[in-house]
Amino acid sequence: MAHIKPFKALRPHNEYAAQVASRPYDVLNSEEARKEVQGNLLSFLHVTKSEVDLPADVDVHSEAVYQKAKENLDQLIERKVLFQDETPCYYIYELGWKGRTQTGLVCVSSIEDYLADVIKKHEFTRPEKEQDRIDHMRTVRAQTGNVFLACKDNVELSEVFAHRKKSHTADYSFTADDGVSHAIWVVSDVSTIDIITNIFKEKIPFTYIADGHHRAASAAKVSKDLSDSEDAQYFLTTIFPAAELAILDYNRIAKDLNGLSDDEFLQKLNEEFEITKSDAAVRPAELHSFGMYLNGQWYTLKAKEGTYKDDPIGVLDVTVLQNNVLDKILGIKDPRTDSRVDFVGGIRGLTELEKRVKDSDAKVAFSLHPVSLQQLFDIADSGEVMPPKSTWFEPKLRDGLLTHLI
Repeated sequence: MAHIKPFKALRPHNEYAAQVASRPYDVLNSEEARKEVQGNLLSFLHVTKSEVDLPADVDVHSEAVYQKAKENLDQLIERKVLFQDETPCYYIYELGWKGRTQTGLVCVSSIEDYLADVIKKHEFTRPEKEQDRIDHMRTVRAQTGNVFLACKDNVELSEVFAHRKKSHTADYSFTADDGVSHAIWVVSDVSTIDIITNIFKEKIPFTYIADGHHRAASAAKVSKDLSDSEDAQYFLTTIFPAAELAILDYNRIAKDLNGLSDDEFLQKLNEEFEITKSDAAVRPAELHSFGMYLNGQWYTLKAKEGTYKDDPIGVLDVTVLQNNVLDKILGIKDPRTDSRVDFVGGIRGLTELEKRVKDSDAKVAFSLHPVSLQQLFDIADSGEVMPPKSTWFEPKLRDGLLTHLI
């Protein structure tokens, strides 16, 4: 069963919450982060992407960046922008976006559960991205980024959420510049804490990483170095019941055609797919159908029967595209390490795919149908892994609202 605990969050005073809250470090590049912090000295990006306070040519993985992160976090505490709860609490976090809400539980989850596969994974991690978060955690002595977990639906947990939201005023409530609303209820009473803990202990056998594989893997490695710290044996998570969540598409671009002309590429695609030109951008409405943007033209690609395996991994559209196009035709064998492929979250829309191709940053772009949450559960339960960047969850949790000190 899943082992979770309440914790003493480092969090902003209410009047500063909207300014402190920042988008996750890994959805912004350094240039975007520099623009986002302009005029906001309290943004938590000063901690999670502290290169914004250093010269533009700084190595973002240098010791100077991690030390600057620690300095900035310490200043937010010293200036009493942030404070730490005196007793361990759970935190109920509701996000609202485009007419729907989703509610989850912010807690700390056991590193031991992560290592024992009670917390299930569906992706491999990239060593360089792990190392970045390891160095950040070690220096700052905090888990500043949340690991987004899912669990199968539980009526009792949903009832706890509903009762707390109905009977208490939210401790934080604001709408960010991107239109996402954020509300957090602090759960400090021992009786409710015990109810929540026991629901997981008795009724929820597994949790599943939806987003944050690198943050989780990094926390597990840091825990070994900080074996004398009980806090470091747990890591910051927000757990959402399945019914609360929706998965967006996670699209691909390729930077070249592996030496092929456009016509030669289309001829090879025709062996695996039925190809149809489209007058409009293609957002696939069904499995095994893909959009493709090449040389100013959108196409619909429909995978031909017999060109993919009928197993939990083989039927995924990300697998079909990887095996039959990126690998077989474009020679991109390992999308985790090959710089010729890049990933574009569905939140950026199909116009982003067009832009990347038109700007000559890419030669061809592909839009995909989203993976379902049940597919994610099935693959994680089987011990298999998806191709990298298979799922995009939106809206994103904000960094800085709840931080776990280790």
